Amino acid sequence: MSPHGLSPRTAGPVAALIGLGAAAYTAWVLEVVLSTGLNPIETYVSELAAQDQPLGGLFRATDFTAGLLAFLGGLLALLRLVRHAESRRLWAVAGWAGITLFGAATAADAWLPLSCAPTADPECAARETAGLVPATHQAHAVSSGLAMTGALVGIAALTVAARRYGWFAPLARYGPVLVALELLATAWTLFSIALFTAGRGTWALGAGQRLQVLFVALWLGLLAYSVHWERRT
Repeated sequence: MSPHGLSPRTAGPVAALIGLGAAAYTAWVLEVVLSTGLNPIETYVSELAAQDQPLGGLFRATDFTAGLLAFLGGLLALLRLVRHAESRRLWAVAGWAGITLFGAATAADAWLPLSCAPTADPECAARETAGLVPATHQAHAVSSGLAMTGALVGIAALTVAARRYGWFAPLARYGPVLVALELLATAWTLFSIALFTAGRGTWALGAGQRLQVLFVALWLGLLAYSVHWERRT
């Protein structure tokens, strides 16, 4: 048994699932080469997957794939930890639980798409304000909030675990930088959402949220590499 609780037999699948999930979670960058009709500086990332968007089906599929892979990877690691008392440490359990929640909620996002794009379509925004949009809008807000909460818990807790317990050397070294960048991007996103909700413009909401999502994906990639690296050492 490795000190971090993931045997070589378990670490390989966990690294693969998390790594593939991280790659799928960056599918939104396809908007650089595909014509989506949405301004990436101003619009929510989730608006790419809205039901009225021409490529919505593609982005819902990649969201579901990313969430499912992260969920399976996090759950596999979490189950391994809780079965072995010597590796059942608070920060590690909290971190893998966060990744599992992130994956489940991200997959749920794909099944709770927005019906339209409120930041790009004034009529959609007006209907949303008046409560005339499908209930999936509210459900999507909840699942998205849970996904980012899980991501933040996972990112912070596993980075602390790596440094405190001497696990996952690459994550221990570079994780804190990504945690700091993620917190800054999250603050930017929340500030922009608050202003947009108050009717004061988007304040580059899309740019902030895309950075937020990008840093999550980079951290997941670093985690996958760290698990794989430690499996080989």
